[in-house]
Amino acid sequence: MWTLLQAACLLGLLSAVVPESYEDNFQVHYDSNYINELPEDKQTEEETPTPSPDPCKGSAFTKWDKLFTMLENSQMKENMLLQYTDDIIKVELQSLRKEMMQFVAQYGGSCAVAIENSARRTGAQIDARLQNELDRLRKVSDDQYAKCDEVLQQLLVSTGNQAAQLERLENVCQKSTQGKSLHARHLTHEVTDAERLEKGLATIYSELQALREQMTLHMQSHLANGLPSGCDTGLLFPMRSSTSHVEVTPKRPFLTNAVTICLWAKPTQVLNNTVLFTYSTTGNPYELQLVLNGQSVLFTVAGETHLVEASRAVQEGQWVHLCAVWSSWQGLASLWVNGQQAASSPGVAEDHELRSKGSILLGQEYGRYFRHLSVQDTFDADQGFTGKMTGVNMWDRVLDSKEISQQARLDGSGCGTRGNVVAWGVSNIEPKGGVKLIY
Repeated sequence: MWTLLQAACLLGLLSAVVPESYEDNFQVHYDSNYINELPEDKQTEEETPTPSPDPCKGSAFTKWDKLFTMLENSQMKENMLLQYTDDIIKVELQSLRKEMMQFVAQYGGSCAVAIENSARRTGAQIDARLQNELDRLRKVSDDQYAKCDEVLQQLLVSTGNQAAQLERLENVCQKSTQGKSLHARHLTHEVTDAERLEKGLATIYSELQALREQMTLHMQSHLANGLPSGCDTGLLFPMRSSTSHVEVTPKRPFLTNAVTICLWAKPTQVLNNTVLFTYSTTGNPYELQLVLNGQSVLFTVAGETHLVEASRAVQEGQWVHLCAVWSSWQGLASLWVNGQQAASSPGVAEDHELRSKGSILLGQEYGRYFRHLSVQDTFDADQGFTGKMTGVNMWDRVLDSKEISQQARLDGSGCGTRGNVVAWGVSNIEPKGGVKLIY
């Protein structure tokens, strides 16, 4: 009896642990028409190649989605920063207007000097704030451009690797032997998928190239709206008038038989007889002149009878670098536009000598109203320059082509090269008649 009880307990435990039927949990069915079935001798001769991961999985598309999301976010942040800067400027200007109106209403015209000093201080504060905001925006823009360029380079490298892998896959498919008909059909499907993938990658590559070109154009536009060649300050001639001009004081007196004048100019409107640079003495108010005549540039020495002209050198709303070079030896004179020699001529004021103690004007000419005659600074408005100007330098020697081309780089640091007669950022300049110093 004891043995029978032990056997019954053992049977009960086995029935609780082991399932009643194996067929309910596992069903194994082999189809006789399975397309990937290979003969046993084929499987022994050739090893089954390990399938390469499909590059068209969701992870690759997720990376691209993240890239474009990052690009959109960077553009949105830049737009928000620009809008924030505009709002700050509007609020500051409104506050300044309100304070000025209250001050004028309270004190009237008896405090004109105090008002002018207050306006200058407030203008300096606003200019400083604007400069800080512009510097911050430039830094953010440069960082975003660097990041985007790095990501684009990585994507281009990845695209090249994918193209190489597709090419290797195509070569393997072409060199592989023909098997059974079903196996050959399967390989044909793989090649078709590879071609589709290659076309898709080529499309994405072209889109990335177009995006990179757009970003390059955006950066070029940003450079065009700012100051060129690493210049920190510039002059803004807002309009043509009979009083707008800038007086420049040379660093030292000079007496020379050679000269080089270089400057950056961005004319708002290309007109005839627009004066950029004038050096006048008591003996000749037109000793040296750099003048715009439509899209042409004229350089005169000792009067209009000696001149050099460069045609189609200037465009409206675009920065242009101009250099005028003259030597009394054989009267060799030349004009350089954006670092390239555009015109030259011998016999220009040959054996002439430039005398010192003259006056330098930017954007105007004295003509017959010379300053030593104690005449009020009133000029011909039709000869005034309108636009922006920066990087004005003058040497008492002839610069070579390498020195000139180095200064003419739009995105370089040529503004740090300064003349020994007039040095931009060092020589004293006095904007008058509404001309403003910009940063």
